[in-house]
Amino acid sequence: MVSRLRKRGASVTVVMTEAATKLVAPMSFRTISDSPVHTQMFEEPRRWNVEHIALAEWADAMVVAPATGNILAKAANGIADDYLSTLLLAFDGTKIVAPAMNTRMWENPATRRNCHTLLEDGFAIIEPDVGRLASGAEGAGRFPDPSVVVEEISSHMHRDRSLEGKTVLVTAGPTREHFDPVRFVSNPSTGLMGYSMAMAARERGARVHLISGPTSLAEPRGVHMVRVTSAEEMKDACEGLWDRVDILLMTAAVADARPLRYSENKGKKNRDDLLGPVEATPDILANLGPRKGERFIVGFAAETPGDDALENARGKMQSKNADMMVLNEVGGEHSAFGADDNRVLLLSGDNCEELPREHKRILARGIMDRVVKALPGAKK
Repeated sequence: MVSRLRKRGASVTVVMTEAATKLVAPMSFRTISDSPVHTQMFEEPRRWNVEHIALAEWADAMVVAPATGNILAKAANGIADDYLSTLLLAFDGTKIVAPAMNTRMWENPATRRNCHTLLEDGFAIIEPDVGRLASGAEGAGRFPDPSVVVEEISSHMHRDRSLEGKTVLVTAGPTREHFDPVRFVSNPSTGLMGYSMAMAARERGARVHLISGPTSLAEPRGVHMVRVTSAEEMKDACEGLWDRVDILLMTAAVADARPLRYSENKGKKNRDDLLGPVEATPDILANLGPRKGERFIVGFAAETPGDDALENARGKMQSKNADMMVLNEVGGEHSAFGADDNRVLLLSGDNCEELPREHKRILARGIMDRVVKALPGAKK
């Protein structure tokens, strides 16, 4: 991270807690940052000043990465008992934390409260990933790839409020269409793209409603969350919020079919008609599109390679009255489903732009940049 930030032209000074020095030698950061590393509150400065105040006045942004549950608690409660926590209290610029910890610690109500307080105090929070943790367990709390963190830092340092006053509705994840209490029709969507779009809209100052199907992702901070299971529930949730919406980002991978028959008991595997007859689920975007009014609608099309994907996506954009369509490739080696990164084609009017493969958090910002530029009255 330090190396990547310096390559972007940033001057970087590193502050380490005593615990951090047990994991990484300060000399490593001294060499990479080409700057003194601060570890002690009362170390002798090169020239006389109140060192933590001088550093707080020098910096444009302060980033705690990784941020433990302990430092989050200190920052949220104004505790200043070492160099890092004192500097956090003295610094009044852009403050960013990137939490990383065990899943149970991350989901603990105390950590949730502390993160909420930090958001209210003006901190930016880079949400942790879901994946394999240092303990070997799987879950939320994993530190994101350094390239993602650096991109987030850059975004927060140069943040705009281009969507302030706007309300954005995002749908995310899969839906599940149950045919008995334990089995259902669904797809491999993880919801990461939709959650990333919600965070990208929130960063620009929008009020964000996120309607999510079942996922294992942590709830994004500062977003109004509505959890649903089926396509019908997602449709009802969208309808309930529709009158408040300025921008719709329809990223959810809604199941296309649902069983006509539901069994209260688990069906037996040897039955020929285990699933039974099916019917189409509601086409949410097709229902909302004709009532678009002044709203801006972005659809997401999942197409398999070589299946007239571009023509199909254009047809969906026109038939559903969308202003923009994001074409994802699913199936095959580079499927968007289940992956942390993706590449997309962005369709708008007669234009088609390829956005190269990036982590979905970074890709979401690129899509949001283009949405903002395409809004009525935006500077072109």
